[in-house]
Amino acid sequence: MRYVALLRGINVGGNNKVSMAQLKGTLAADGLDDVSTYINSGNIFFGSERSAAEVERVVHDAISREFGLDIKVLIKDLPAIRSIAAAIPDEWRNDADMKCDIMYLWDSHASPDIVDSLPVREGIDEVRYTTGAIIWKVDKAVATRSGLGKLVGTDLYAHMTVRNANTARVLLQRLEMP
Repeated sequence: MRYVALLRGINVGGNNKVSMAQLKGTLAADGLDDVSTYINSGNIFFGSERSAAEVERVVHDAISREFGLDIKVLIKDLPAIRSIAAAIPDEWRNDADMKCDIMYLWDSHASPDIVDSLPVREGIDEVRYTTGAIIWKVDKAVATRSGLGKLVGTDLYAHMTVRNANTARVLLQRLEMP
């Protein structure tokens, strides 16, 4: 099975520094196949015959052992990433005019009902749920008026890791590579 490990909160603002090159080598030594990374924010691709729960432990333990950090790790397989990427409207992107983020959710918080609890501002935020993720779009001209900034510090925020739409599409491309 092909997986991507999405790490939460590494290499942000000089905190929780993790060398992707070092982590890549460690994970390969721990038995994961064809390990590669994408950008420094914690996207690790690999193959394994182990379950998602087992590889989550391998990645978490490797980061703990090598870097002394207790980093939350979210594992998604190719079908899950494909489904999430397919749910992003083609015209939603991250560019000079638009901000589009994908909030990948831990299973404990992955429910269509979660959208009802979001601090969405009518006419500003556009939000959709797809299995395992929230997709959010806002025009950059009004992004400071978005209600979703209120998520920071909440229990939901602690159970998600965010990538922009462009990165979400690259995750799929990289997982589909032979």
